[in-house]
Amino acid sequence: MNSVIISHIARPALSKSMARTFASSSVRMQFEKAHHQAAPLTDSTLYTPQGHVSVSSSNATASSTTANDTTVFTPSSCITWIIMSTDNAIKIFTGNASPVLAQLVAKRMGLQLAKATVIKFSNQETSVTIGESVRDEDVYIIQSGCGEINDSLMELLIMINACKTASARRITAVIPCFFYARQDKKDKSRAPITARLTANMLTVAGADHIITMDLHASQIQGFFNIPVDNLYCEPSTIQYIKTKIPNWQNAVIVSPDAGGAKRATAIADHLELDFALIHKERKKANEVSRMVLVGDVAGQIAILVDDMADTCGTLGLAAKTLMEHGAEKVYAIVAHGILSGKAIKVINESVIEKIVITNTIPSEDKIALCPKIDIIDISPTIAEAIRRTHNGESVSYLFHNIVPQ
Repeated sequence: MNSVIISHIARPALSKSMARTFASSSVRMQFEKAHHQAAPLTDSTLYTPQGHVSVSSSNATASSTTANDTTVFTPSSCITWIIMSTDNAIKIFTGNASPVLAQLVAKRMGLQLAKATVIKFSNQETSVTIGESVRDEDVYIIQSGCGEINDSLMELLIMINACKTASARRITAVIPCFFYARQDKKDKSRAPITARLTANMLTVAGADHIITMDLHASQIQGFFNIPVDNLYCEPSTIQYIKTKIPNWQNAVIVSPDAGGAKRATAIADHLELDFALIHKERKKANEVSRMVLVGDVAGQIAILVDDMADTCGTLGLAAKTLMEHGAEKVYAIVAHGILSGKAIKVINESVIEKIVITNTIPSEDKIALCPKIDIIDISPTIAEAIRRTHNGESVSYLFHNIVPQ
């Protein structure tokens, strides 16, 4: 709680309407009515329905008159009015999708996770109970699009709405891996743009701000009419390459498809390395039929860079293509390690030396099954984004700079 000395005033008058004016500018006040008869006014606190005002005085007296909604206090000598204000605190909640990441973020910020209970009834209906007050607080709900996607999305929507109806000042949905991000365009007749639908639902639920990471397509930000901060794994990826990959100066950055070319070229330019591209043709979703390499990888370390790895069929086939074209080793670095279906089997049987993913999606069970998986912790980046958002600082610093671990 902060104390702000407003002024030293001779013969001031404080009315209820003035108190409400102070309260409307984020100053909390409480009110205790004075007696209608003149009485000595010593150091005390005057209370209004909106908050409190501490009063210091020397040999002051006050008289009170009431007319409609106005109570006027007229001290006879100089007094000091002290307005007591409170800063809204950060409350970090999480659903069942990303509890470990949320705990790391909260620990990084020196906070405890706020209390919330998210359960399912026997008919699979989701029930959310917010376990503490969020009135006038800055709320951040961390929930990634993973696991049971539809359940995770409903949990997030219900938690946002619960905090909204509980009078939270601002609600930020922190979605490390965005829901339905791959359904971002109408690429065939009658295809839904589900990412846009998801954006609409988040907004209607009551979200005031979105923080996400490495969107599958940047235009998803345009689906919202509220602020969206799209963070990037690029700084962490560059640091990993420099510190974990031996002889990285003799490497070439490879995009496994045309859609990731911009991401891969940005990393290649920063590291001053060559760039190559693989053109792929699909028979159907999650099944690649043919790959063509554009560029030279002979005698070099090939580093595949992509935004997500689902069944890993693309990465496995891309690594095989690179080795056939003379690459010494193949590493793969992806932002979101979904690793569904036969992904673990594909990785273990592939020629990939190491597949590096971030912890936007929980992967503890996958690591136990696949020794080739390595993890980049992005909780410091998310924690710093939350801190900067809460304090009204620029988040763009995080786009190109690593946050110290």
